Amino acid sequence: MPTLALATGRAAECAATSQGGQFLGVRMPVSLFAVVVDCRDPLRQAEFWAQALAHQVTRRNPDEFQVSDPAGGGASLYFMKVPEPKAGKNRLHLDLLTEGSMEAEVARLARAGAEVVEVRQDPGSMDNPDTWTVMRDPEGNEFCVTSTATLTGWA
Repeated sequence: MPTLALATGRAAECAATSQGGQFLGVRMPVSLFAVVVDCRDPLRQAEFWAQALAHQVTRRNPDEFQVSDPAGGGASLYFMKVPEPKAGKNRLHLDLLTEGSMEAEVARLARAGAEVVEVRQDPGSMDNPDTWTVMRDPEGNEFCVTSTATLTGWA
């Protein structure tokens, strides 16, 4: 199951509790640093996600690989080897957005090793109905693909 690791960066609001139980407003610099994915084959996972996102793979430690934007922006994906297989549904998943055709992007990702699970479409009665494709990466982690043409209501 993916986990999040945080490091300092942009300011985020948080609350701190004093011994008296009072909540004190505290500014604490924090930003998303990396999404860490436990997996059986971290190099294969890193190579798949690097291809999917047009990012680069860097080996940091034995059986640990970072996938990051070559331009240096944004959070990284970090793949670490664990002995146990994935169990159950993801509690966290990634959503990928393309400016092109969702179908073309899904086909590209399938050629790279992903599996199509299903195409979903929200009912038209929702305030912001979207269409997306649910896929699985090479180790079975679900993620979604959508297009700017089918995404509604996001700022």
